[in-house]
Amino acid sequence: METRLDSFADEYKKLLEMELRLLVEQLDAPPILKESMIYSLEAGGKRMRPLLLFATLDAFGIDPKNGLRAAAAIEMIHTYSLIHDDLPSMDNDDLRRGKPTNHIVYGDAVATLAGDALLTYSFEVIASTPSEFASPETKLKLIAEMAKAAGTEGMVGGQVADMEGEGKELSIEELEYIHIHKTGKLLGFSVQAGAILAEASQTLLDQLRGYAHHLGLAFQIQDDILDLVGNQQLIGKPVGSDTVNHKSTYPKVLTLEGARDALRNHILSAKEYLQLTGLNTGLLMELSDLVASRDR
Repeated sequence: METRLDSFADEYKKLLEMELRLLVEQLDAPPILKESMIYSLEAGGKRMRPLLLFATLDAFGIDPKNGLRAAAAIEMIHTYSLIHDDLPSMDNDDLRRGKPTNHIVYGDAVATLAGDALLTYSFEVIASTPSEFASPETKLKLIAEMAKAAGTEGMVGGQVADMEGEGKELSIEELEYIHIHKTGKLLGFSVQAGAILAEASQTLLDQLRGYAHHLGLAFQIQDDILDLVGNQQLIGKPVGSDTVNHKSTYPKVLTLEGARDALRNHILSAKEYLQLTGLNTGLLMELSDLVASRDR
């Protein structure tokens, strides 16, 4: 039986994917660079971050289409991070979502530059949001918060901590630091961006930030679980790559059952924060359940 989230996700994924292609195709850039950018943008994936932004706008009763540019920018940053993560100097992965990784198809140099291009273009995309959807002040706030979530205090810092933790026995606190920053900050910004576009009060921003914090940790815990017991055809990359790369994971630190307990607790905490908002959070609740039950 199709849920509201199913039809919502189908509609807004299609709109997002059309927007992403149009945004890249209009660039005055070498064809091989645009082809490489589009290759990874269209490699599939859950589009979880854009869906969180769209669902947050829906919770405020605002047309989710108002967030299309911001959603595209977030997906560009997420995609750039995957291209760079897969490089030989990082995780050295040959497959991403069941397809050859960008550097396997286009070579290390073009892949690196495609990631660079997606990152820098993301800020231009937000800056060019039509004024009827975001004021100059709102766009400035989005750009500042996105830079923080993606940069040294967010995703990049988390990635460095992750690499430094390889081959070490990490505590649960050290592991959480990695994943709050590497995964959680950009996921959190996706929710925060919807609230910023809705011009939410500070109280609502704080409550939604609490929701996103727990959801981000739950997302990463499920990622770690799937790397251990998932279906390779569904997740689109080899199972057990974390073990091969000597990474600490939630199942390794907490045991598999302990990781599943932590997942349930974070989802419960995320939902408690949503209930505090008093908003129409049905889609965000469904996304929480999707994070907990996803198989890819």
